[in-house]
Amino acid sequence: MAATMKDIARLTGLGLATISKYMNGGTVRPKNKKLIEDAVKELRFVPNEFARSLKTSLSRTVGVVIPELGNQFITSIITTMDDMLRKHDYAVIVCDCRTDAKREREAVSFLVHKRVDGLINMSTDQSGEHLKPALEAGIPIVLVDRMVKPLTGKVSAVVVDNVDAAEKATRYLIESGHTDIGLVLGNDCIYTTQKRRDGYLNAYAEFSLTPREELIRFSDYTMEGGYAAMKRLISLPQRPTAVFVTNFEMTLGAMIALNEAQLRVPENMSFIGFDKLDLFGAVFPNLTLVKQPQNAIGECVAKQILRLMADPHADALHQIITLATSLNVGGSTRDLRTP
Repeated sequence: MAATMKDIARLTGLGLATISKYMNGGTVRPKNKKLIEDAVKELRFVPNEFARSLKTSLSRTVGVVIPELGNQFITSIITTMDDMLRKHDYAVIVCDCRTDAKREREAVSFLVHKRVDGLINMSTDQSGEHLKPALEAGIPIVLVDRMVKPLTGKVSAVVVDNVDAAEKATRYLIESGHTDIGLVLGNDCIYTTQKRRDGYLNAYAEFSLTPREELIRFSDYTMEGGYAAMKRLISLPQRPTAVFVTNFEMTLGAMIALNEAQLRVPENMSFIGFDKLDLFGAVFPNLTLVKQPQNAIGECVAKQILRLMADPHADALHQIITLATSLNVGGSTRDLRTP
């Protein structure tokens, strides 16, 4: 049978009030502290965190709901968040909803019933309905990567400037003489997809150009989706001279499709991908890439949720933090203006 605080009291001769104070982070006399710690070791005592959460209304846990655990961009952000939250004595519960709105609703409901102190969400459902139970329970929420417009002012968010990211990449290609630029996007209903498409169109408009509609391909943010989208682009009667792919997994898939078709980069096609991760250096060296500040995103999300959990009723804390991206120019693009 598991040891209880009553067992510690019997072994140490201390009162339950003193032991409870120590267990809940209070200050006790050094002599009593040593007695309790020695008893904890001897009895192999494990605190009942559920009972403690009922008493303090704090579970010391943060729920994280994401669309795909296998997505390298997402996992890199989670790792940074987890490291930072652990330093503040919070554990993280991660729920993968597989980009399914029903699973996402179920995950939020599960975490609300688990009495998490805060909720972090990379949203699949852009209506925000799935987060209502958490809002009604007064649980602080931070959105990551994707803003949900109906929840503006009710939740905090950390996003990157997706419009600017796509503008920079597309502008660079246009300035290199490319007018037929393929664009591989994610799901058309997702915030980041819409913003990256806006940036692509903005760059064309800046040069008084209009892209061919068939060059814009929507996919699903997976390697398989990027592969399929690139296959469609290179099979067009008038294929693009350059392609911009807007996430890490789709970039990998698109490069595989080009290799299979024996199209060389940049000789046969210029290429800009997304997110500079170690795997690119090993498999496809020297790509031109849009780089997101992954560590900074994770740190900002952790700081936001910690701030909101400390003062969840402060409306002024509901902020949308927008971080900049960078364009890392490699050797995968060719200037068509150069003979």
